Amino acid sequence: MIRRTFSFFTATRKSAPLAWRCVRMAIAGLVIGLALGASRAFADDGYRLWLRYDRIADESLRTADAAALSHLVLATPDGTDSPTLTAARNELTAGLKGLLGLDAKIDLAKSTDLPAAVGAEGYSLHRRGRDTVVISARHDVGVLYGAFALLRDVQLQTPLAKLDTVSAPKISRRLLDHWDNLDRTIERGYAGFSLWEWFYLPEYRNPRYRDYARACASLGLNGAVLNNVNADSLILSSLWLRKVAALAEEFRPYGIRVYLSVRWTAPKDLGGPQTADPLDPGVAAWWRAKVDEIYKLIPDFGGFLVKANSEGEPGPQDYGRTHADGANVLADALAPHGGIVMWRAFVYAAENTTDRVKQAYNEFMPLDGKFRPNVAIQIKNGPLDFMPREPFHPLFGGLAHTSAALELQITQEYLGQGTQLAYLAPLWKEVLDADTFARGPARGELAESSSTVGRVIDGSIYHQPLTVIAGVANTGTDRDWTGHPLAQANWYAFGRLAWDHDLTAAAIADEWTRLTYSNDPRVVQPVTAMLLASRETVVDYSMPLGLHHLMATGHHYGPGPWVADLKRPDWNPVYYHRADENGLGADRTVTGSNALEQYAPEVAKRWADLATCPDEYLLWFHHVPWDYRMRSGRTLWDELCLHYQHGVESVRGWQKTWDGLQPLIDAERFAHVKALLVRQESDARDWRDACLLYFQTFSKRPLPAGVEPPAHTLDYYQAVKRRYAPGHGDEK
Repeated sequence: MIRRTFSFFTATRKSAPLAWRCVRMAIAGLVIGLALGASRAFADDGYRLWLRYDRIADESLRTADAAALSHLVLATPDGTDSPTLTAARNELTAGLKGLLGLDAKIDLAKSTDLPAAVGAEGYSLHRRGRDTVVISARHDVGVLYGAFALLRDVQLQTPLAKLDTVSAPKISRRLLDHWDNLDRTIERGYAGFSLWEWFYLPEYRNPRYRDYARACASLGLNGAVLNNVNADSLILSSLWLRKVAALAEEFRPYGIRVYLSVRWTAPKDLGGPQTADPLDPGVAAWWRAKVDEIYKLIPDFGGFLVKANSEGEPGPQDYGRTHADGANVLADALAPHGGIVMWRAFVYAAENTTDRVKQAYNEFMPLDGKFRPNVAIQIKNGPLDFMPREPFHPLFGGLAHTSAALELQITQEYLGQGTQLAYLAPLWKEVLDADTFARGPARGELAESSSTVGRVIDGSIYHQPLTVIAGVANTGTDRDWTGHPLAQANWYAFGRLAWDHDLTAAAIADEWTRLTYSNDPRVVQPVTAMLLASRETVVDYSMPLGLHHLMATGHHYGPGPWVADLKRPDWNPVYYHRADENGLGADRTVTGSNALEQYAPEVAKRWADLATCPDEYLLWFHHVPWDYRMRSGRTLWDELCLHYQHGVESVRGWQKTWDGLQPLIDAERFAHVKALLVRQESDARDWRDACLLYFQTFSKRPLPAGVEPPAHTLDYYQAVKRRYAPGHGDEK
């Protein structure tokens, strides 16, 4: 090979002098590039996510860790091997080799003295002697989680001298919901097409399936709903179930169960009884037979997710039945196999003139206690629809006899989608830490300690045995999985909070930055600061002070506060902001829709009073005069304008921060984020100018000092059409 290469170079030099000069220049460039590589980060396309097992530069730390980890023991009660333990060994082997250059000895053993706190899925990490670390758990999946946790500690350069950790998840079912269609498009997907190559399954399995499962398992996620909540009945056909079974087989070693969204009319659609009435014996028999078929193919199948009687989807109410009637017929079919039903509370009807944010509570509270034990009501974090900010859903703390599952949206439908930086852990912590003032099982005394949403969904308040948290995934076929390189932080943050909702947004941001980019403080501090500020910045330049649902029609990208011509009133932004010459905001107090009556008195009293309602919820609950004096001393109009301006200026600040990181971040990801920040600054200006020009037609007040004049007229912004937006069909 060397001789052939030398002959090629010699021949080229003699026969084509110009070509030879090009070859010499290429070689020189390669040499220079290799030399520069010693001082600059190598290119990185983001595929490895936070599982980047690159060699630790600090030799003394590397040596110390290698000495402590030269012998690993994976311990379970029976001490036998399994595909999951093989996955754990493979991960440890690759991770320690990459990080430390270590070929560790890995043995299996029986665990005999596990602490009770380990639970069913947790793990224990402790040192035994100077060179041995034991990862023990009650089940092999706990050992796998412990293996990832140990590698995370090594990546984060956490001292291992006193390693003694016991960790267990607070919530039992920790899921990603994929709104993926069978044609591989993704509703609200902004990172390419669906990961699932349905046409080629079950024979061909893309190796990326295993990498997806590895990433989920590294966070302790243990389930994936494979298809869109706006489901196609085809997914339950025998041919497609074999495809689902192939994915389940790929995920199983990593502890990932598969779940399916089902369409309520599946019995009719697939040739069964010509009705979907849940109280029809033939319908119940069809579901039992279908579930039996599923479990023969997928013994660890997780269960069903159902969107019914919402946004035009069929459901039991079409037959005069209740949500409980519908959920229970599925639950009865699944119960013998250990499966569950996640019945979505996202319901509202065009013919219902009640304030949309009240409708779910009104429908589900009368049914509390009427659902089977293996049913969880899956509730969005707020009562509307994944807005950049909204108060927690009143069903949390309201449902006392039914499992309440929390649904979060990782994909950024209303927060800039795949184009804008918006780290969502602060949003999720806002709801998880919100005190519902829920009453305990006796329905009288306040819970003995905090009654946060987090403690409602983990079963601490009402002692529900079924606990669920779900996140609408932001993954796709883009090489970096999430489109925006920094959006990986949201997948990571969801997984970490699903395991332990008491973690802080700041701690998670710090972890993710160090795992995904660098442990260098010159990178960690500015990137973490950008992440932590980003959600509030998007709120500032799009929907500040409790405003909501101001986005453009359909694709939800960009401003559209003027939209008033959609066929349903509650699809129009004007339904929510209620701007007029007197003021701005939705009155949800006793003088308006009285949505506050659905909250505990302690919560309702604070939010009902203008003097005590936090600024961030002001226009959610109150119609406020333009000249109302805010806590800052400024009028509502001036405060609103300055929030919009502050959002724009914050993005400009990130651009400067990111530019300063160029010598410390690989060129590929640096350039990608830099370009997206340019787009985000432009989008922020569009939001600011369009919204302020529109609201100014009602306020009739000038922009305050410090707010830049709009670049165009209101007519210009109203005429903008964003065609072929990702994650949605074309808007003409």
